[in-house]
Amino acid sequence: MSEHFDIAIVGAGIAGASLAAELAPHASVLLLEAEDRPGYHSTGRSAAFWAETYGGPLIQPLTTASGAWLAQRGFLHDRGALTLARAGEEQALDNYVAGFAGAGVRIERLDRAELDARLPGVRPDWIYGVAEPDCKDIDVAGLHGWYLAEAARGGVQLRCRAGMVEAVHERAWQLRTADGASYSCDILVNAAGAWADPVAQLAGVRPLGIVPMRRTVVQIEVAPPAPTTLPLVLDIAGSFYFKPENGRLWVSPHDETPCPPCDAAPEEIDIAIAIDRFEQAVDWRVERVEHKWAGLRSFAPDRLPVYGPDPRLPGFFWFAGQGGFGIQTAPAAARLAAQILLGRGPDDVTSGLDRELYLAARFA
Repeated sequence: MSEHFDIAIVGAGIAGASLAAELAPHASVLLLEAEDRPGYHSTGRSAAFWAETYGGPLIQPLTTASGAWLAQRGFLHDRGALTLARAGEEQALDNYVAGFAGAGVRIERLDRAELDARLPGVRPDWIYGVAEPDCKDIDVAGLHGWYLAEAARGGVQLRCRAGMVEAVHERAWQLRTADGASYSCDILVNAAGAWADPVAQLAGVRPLGIVPMRRTVVQIEVAPPAPTTLPLVLDIAGSFYFKPENGRLWVSPHDETPCPPCDAAPEEIDIAIAIDRFEQAVDWRVERVEHKWAGLRSFAPDRLPVYGPDPRLPGFFWFAGQGGFGIQTAPAAARLAAQILLGRGPDDVTSGLDRELYLAARFA
């Protein structure tokens, strides 16, 4: 007879791990991971920053709501962010600032002299900017590990190398995994990241159009060496970002290339684009590429995360489509999703969130 759980969660990245930890005090939980270890794909390849403006005004409440929780537990470290703009991009910069008006996000407009002071070597065509002083680095591995440990303390059963290969809904879900094991559960949670739509199809649930996008990061050595106090640097057009990380410099072309769910690898063209855009931003010399990788960021059609019961099959629960902001929003997102799943109201973390924005029911 198969082992029964109240809830089975597919995917043990930051989404599945955080939700499992939130649910552990209230239900018996099975956490299924297809890989040898949790967090192998997107979670383990994050650029590791917490920025309230990242993802746009509708993601910002989730990020802001997560900030105090992350800071209190020591997962955030000072960084700051700097967004650059050229002549002709004034309207885009104005729209960026206006989008967060009244949201309590600290944004400071900068002139060229202030850009020079904050980013030595910035090229002459960048003449405007905004600073986000509250942007932080996130200890991604520490956060993910904390959630996994908290889930284990609460009795969550983690199974690795146990990708779901069959899911049949009768009075309860009957599951079979790649390691040959069978389980049953009352509620099946889809926290499978890039595999969210394939997992839904496997369970006989209509996919929502969640598309994985490849994101490339290159670790480079530059001359002069990048200051360790350098902020996260982005451009208003969303065509690059770079930041220091453990004495190195990480650069991304901020690419979003549709890609089948897979163990993503960087393309040489994207590496070249990343370096070219970096060299258009500052006059530092790129000495060598030290490391390169790619991860997948998965978006629903409206680019908002998807939380809640499926509109056609309530026993199937979505916790997916978290784009590139799944880590910085993890505490609030997991708390909100757990409250939806358990039929509970908001608390001090989620009280300011409009859950209707993120419900899967919007795709009915």
